[in-house]
Amino acid sequence: MKFIYRIGLLAFVFAMGNKSFAQKQLSEGVVTYNIAIESSSNAIGNNLTGAQLVISLKPTLSRSDMTSSLGTETTVYDNQKGKGFILREYSGQKLMITATKENWAQKNQWNDNLKFTIDPAIVSMGGYDCKKATATMQDGKTFNIYFTPDITIANRQYNNSFDQLPGLPVQYEIKSGNLTFKYTLSKVSYEAVASAKFEEPRTGYRVMTYEENQQLKKGN
Repeated sequence: MKFIYRIGLLAFVFAMGNKSFAQKQLSEGVVTYNIAIESSSNAIGNNLTGAQLVISLKPTLSRSDMTSSLGTETTVYDNQKGKGFILREYSGQKLMITATKENWAQKNQWNDNLKFTIDPAIVSMGGYDCKKATATMQDGKTFNIYFTPDITIANRQYNNSFDQLPGLPVQYEIKSGNLTFKYTLSKVSYEAVASAKFEEPRTGYRVMTYEENQQLKKGN
Protein backbone atom coordinates (compact mmCIF):
# COMPACT_ATOMS: atom_id res chain seq x y z
CA MET A 1 0.00 0.00 0.00
CA LYS A 2 2.86 2.38 0.89
CA PHE A 3 4.55 1.46 -2.39
CA ILE A 4 1.45 2.38 -4.40
CA TYR A 5 1.13 5.67 -2.48
CA ARG A 6 4.75 6.55 -3.23
CA ILE A 7 4.34 5.75 -6.91
CA GLY A 8 1.23 7.98 -7.02
CA LEU A 9 3.04 10.79 -5.22
CA LEU A 10 6.01 10.58 -7.59
CA ALA A 11 3.67 10.67 -10.59
CA PHE A 12 1.97 13.79 -9.21
CA VAL A 13 5.30 15.55 -8.55
CA PHE A 14 6.53 14.61 -12.03
CA ALA A 15 3.36 15.95 -13.65
CA MET A 16 3.61 19.22 -11.72
CA GLY A 17 7.26 19.52 -12.66
CA ASN A 18 6.41 19.07 -16.34
CA LYS A 19 3.70 21.72 -16.09
CA SER A 20 6.09 24.22 -14.49
CA PHE A 21 8.72 23.45 -17.12
CA ALA A 22 6.21 23.92 -19.95
CA GLN A 23 5.21 27.39 -18.74
CA LYS A 24 7.25 30.15 -20.40
CA GLN A 25 7.76 33.64 -19.02
CA LEU A 26 8.09 36.46 -21.52
CA SER A 27 10.55 38.95 -20.02
CA GLU A 28 11.53 40.54 -23.33
CA GLY A 29 9.89 40.29 -26.72
CA VAL A 30 6.91 41.33 -28.84
CA VAL A 31 3.26 40.26 -28.67
CA THR A 32 1.06 41.01 -31.68
CA TYR A 33 -2.76 41.05 -31.88
CA ASN A 34 -5.00 41.45 -34.90
CA ILE A 35 -8.05 43.62 -34.19
CA ALA A 36 -11.43 43.05 -35.78
CA ILE A 37 -13.80 45.96 -35.25
CA GLU A 38 -17.56 45.72 -35.53
CA SER A 39 -19.80 48.79 -35.58
CA SER A 40 -23.41 49.73 -36.01
CA SER A 41 -22.05 51.97 -38.76
CA ASN A 42 -20.52 49.89 -41.56
CA ALA A 43 -18.49 52.90 -42.68
CA ILE A 44 -16.62 53.04 -39.39
CA GLY A 45 -16.01 49.29 -39.38
CA ASN A 46 -14.61 49.38 -42.93
CA ASN A 47 -12.24 52.24 -42.09
CA LEU A 48 -10.78 50.27 -39.18
CA THR A 49 -10.29 46.98 -41.03
CA GLY A 50 -6.78 45.59 -40.62
CA ALA A 51 -6.10 47.24 -37.25
CA GLN A 52 -3.31 45.77 -35.16
CA LEU A 53 -1.90 46.03 -31.63
CA VAL A 54 1.83 45.40 -31.17
CA ILE A 55 3.18 45.24 -27.60
CA SER A 56 6.97 45.48 -27.14
CA LEU A 57 8.32 44.45 -23.74
CA LYS A 58 11.40 44.61 -21.56
CA PRO A 59 11.46 43.77 -17.83
CA THR A 60 10.74 47.39 -16.81
CA LEU A 61 9.69 48.95 -20.13
CA SER A 62 6.60 48.54 -22.29
CA ARG A 63 5.39 49.99 -25.57
CA SER A 64 2.06 49.38 -27.29
CA ASP A 65 1.37 50.48 -30.87
CA MET A 66 -2.22 50.41 -32.10
CA THR A 67 -2.44 51.09 -35.82
CA SER A 68 -5.38 51.34 -38.21
CA SER A 69 -6.18 53.12 -41.45
CA LEU A 70 -7.26 56.12 -39.34
CA GLY A 71 -3.87 56.58 -37.66
CA THR A 72 -1.66 55.31 -34.83
CA GLU A 73 -1.54 55.52 -31.05
CA THR A 74 1.59 54.57 -29.13
CA THR A 75 1.88 54.23 -25.36
CA VAL A 76 5.26 53.88 -23.62
CA TYR A 77 5.88 53.44 -19.90
CA ASP A 78 9.02 53.06 -17.77
CA ASN A 79 8.27 51.21 -14.50
CA GLN A 80 11.54 52.20 -12.86
CA LYS A 81 11.32 55.91 -13.59
CA GLY A 82 7.56 56.00 -13.02
CA LYS A 83 6.79 57.98 -16.16
CA GLY A 84 5.75 57.52 -19.77
CA PHE A 85 4.14 59.15 -22.77
CA ILE A 86 1.39 58.66 -25.34
CA LEU A 87 1.83 59.50 -29.04
CA ARG A 88 -1.24 60.10 -31.19
CA GLU A 89 -1.10 60.60 -34.94
CA TYR A 90 -4.49 61.15 -36.57
CA SER A 91 -5.48 63.26 -39.59
CA GLY A 92 -2.03 64.81 -39.84
CA GLN A 93 -2.03 65.89 -36.18
CA LYS A 94 0.86 64.65 -34.00
CA LEU A 95 0.40 64.86 -30.24
CA MET A 96 2.60 63.70 -27.35
CA ILE A 97 1.00 63.39 -23.91
CA THR A 98 3.40 63.02 -20.96
CA ALA A 99 2.31 60.80 -18.07
CA THR A 100 3.43 60.39 -14.46
CA LYS A 101 3.12 57.26 -12.31
CA GLU A 102 -0.18 58.64 -10.95
CA ASN A 103 -1.43 59.33 -14.49
CA TRP A 104 -0.56 55.76 -15.50
CA ALA A 105 -2.52 54.36 -12.56
CA GLN A 106 -5.50 56.54 -13.48
CA LYS A 107 -5.34 55.54 -17.14
CA ASN A 108 -5.31 51.83 -16.31
CA GLN A 109 -7.56 51.81 -13.25
CA TRP A 110 -10.34 49.95 -15.07
CA ASN A 111 -7.93 46.99 -15.47
CA ASP A 112 -7.16 46.95 -11.74
CA ASN A 113 -10.85 46.97 -10.85
CA LEU A 114 -11.77 43.95 -12.97
CA LYS A 115 -12.98 40.85 -11.15
CA PHE A 116 -12.23 37.54 -12.87
CA THR A 117 -14.09 34.24 -12.74
CA ILE A 118 -12.06 31.50 -14.41
CA ASP A 119 -13.54 28.36 -15.95
CA PRO A 120 -11.06 25.48 -15.39
CA ALA A 121 -12.01 23.76 -18.69
CA ILE A 122 -9.29 23.77 -21.37
CA VAL A 123 -10.24 25.16 -24.79
CA SER A 124 -7.98 24.93 -27.85
CA MET A 125 -7.69 28.32 -29.58
CA GLY A 126 -5.14 29.53 -32.12
CA GLY A 127 -2.81 26.66 -31.31
CA TYR A 128 -2.87 27.40 -27.57
CA ASP A 129 -4.47 25.57 -24.66
CA CYS A 130 -6.69 28.26 -23.15
CA LYS A 131 -9.01 28.89 -20.25
CA LYS A 132 -12.00 31.21 -20.31
CA ALA A 133 -12.09 34.10 -17.85
CA THR A 134 -15.19 36.24 -17.37
CA ALA A 135 -14.24 39.78 -16.38
CA THR A 136 -16.74 41.85 -14.41
CA MET A 137 -16.39 45.64 -14.47
CA GLN A 138 -17.40 48.04 -11.71
CA ASP A 139 -20.66 48.85 -13.48
CA GLY A 140 -21.58 45.15 -13.58
CA LYS A 141 -20.92 44.68 -17.30
CA THR A 142 -18.94 41.59 -18.31
CA PHE A 143 -16.73 40.42 -21.15
CA ASN A 144 -14.81 37.21 -21.84
CA ILE A 145 -11.08 36.66 -22.18
CA TYR A 146 -9.51 33.44 -23.41
CA PHE A 147 -5.96 33.14 -22.09
CA THR A 148 -3.19 30.58 -22.08
CA PRO A 149 -1.65 29.82 -18.68
CA ASP A 150 1.39 28.42 -20.54
CA ILE A 151 2.80 31.94 -21.13
CA THR A 152 3.16 34.67 -18.52
CA ILE A 153 4.51 38.22 -18.89
CA ALA A 154 7.19 39.35 -16.43
CA ASN A 155 6.32 43.06 -16.78
CA ARG A 156 2.92 43.19 -15.09
CA GLN A 157 2.53 46.93 -15.70
CA TYR A 158 2.47 46.79 -19.49
CA ASN A 159 -0.27 48.70 -21.28
CA ASN A 160 -3.49 46.83 -22.11
CA SER A 161 -2.61 44.31 -19.42
CA PHE A 162 -4.86 42.23 -17.21
CA ASP A 163 -2.73 42.14 -14.07
CA GLN A 164 -4.78 39.54 -12.22
CA LEU A 165 -4.98 37.14 -15.16
CA PRO A 166 -2.60 34.15 -14.66
CA GLY A 167 -1.50 33.95 -18.30
CA LEU A 168 -1.36 35.62 -21.71
CA PRO A 169 -4.63 36.77 -23.35
CA VAL A 170 -5.22 34.93 -26.63
CA GLN A 171 -8.60 36.42 -27.57
CA TYR A 172 -10.92 38.99 -25.98
CA GLU A 173 -13.57 41.56 -26.90
CA ILE A 174 -14.05 45.05 -25.51
CA LYS A 175 -17.04 47.30 -26.27
CA SER A 176 -16.73 51.06 -26.51
CA GLY A 177 -19.92 52.90 -27.45
CA ASN A 178 -21.23 51.36 -30.67
CA LEU A 179 -17.87 49.70 -31.40
CA THR A 180 -16.76 46.18 -30.48
CA PHE A 181 -13.01 45.51 -30.58
CA LYS A 182 -12.04 41.84 -30.91
CA TYR A 183 -8.35 41.16 -30.18
CA THR A 184 -6.83 37.89 -31.43
CA LEU A 185 -3.25 36.88 -30.69
CA SER A 186 -1.31 36.38 -33.93
CA LYS A 187 2.35 36.17 -32.85
CA VAL A 188 4.63 35.95 -29.81
CA SER A 189 8.35 36.73 -30.25
CA TYR A 190 11.00 36.26 -27.57
CA GLU A 191 13.67 38.25 -29.41
CA ALA A 192 15.46 41.23 -27.85
CA VAL A 193 13.85 44.66 -28.33
CA ALA A 194 15.99 47.73 -29.02
CA SER A 195 16.01 50.26 -26.15
CA ALA A 196 15.55 53.07 -28.68
CA LYS A 197 11.92 51.98 -29.19
CA PHE A 198 11.10 53.28 -25.71
CA GLU A 199 12.68 56.75 -26.04
CA GLU A 200 10.66 59.97 -26.33
CA PRO A 201 10.73 61.70 -29.74
CA ARG A 202 12.52 65.04 -29.45
CA THR A 203 10.70 66.92 -32.19
CA GLY A 204 7.64 66.83 -34.41
CA TYR A 205 4.94 66.59 -31.74
CA ARG A 206 2.74 69.04 -29.90
CA VAL A 207 3.44 68.27 -26.23
CA MET A 208 0.96 68.44 -23.36
CA THR A 209 0.54 66.86 -19.94
CA TYR A 210 -1.94 64.11 -19.15
CA GLU A 211 -4.01 66.58 -17.10
CA GLU A 212 -4.10 69.09 -19.98
CA ASN A 213 -5.28 66.36 -22.34
CA GLN A 214 -8.05 65.35 -19.92
CA GLN A 215 -9.25 68.96 -19.79
CA LEU A 216 -9.16 69.11 -23.59
CA LYS A 217 -11.38 66.02 -23.77
CA LYS A 218 -13.88 67.59 -21.38
CA GLY A 219 -13.99 70.71 -23.52
CA ASN A 220 -14.86 68.61 -26.57
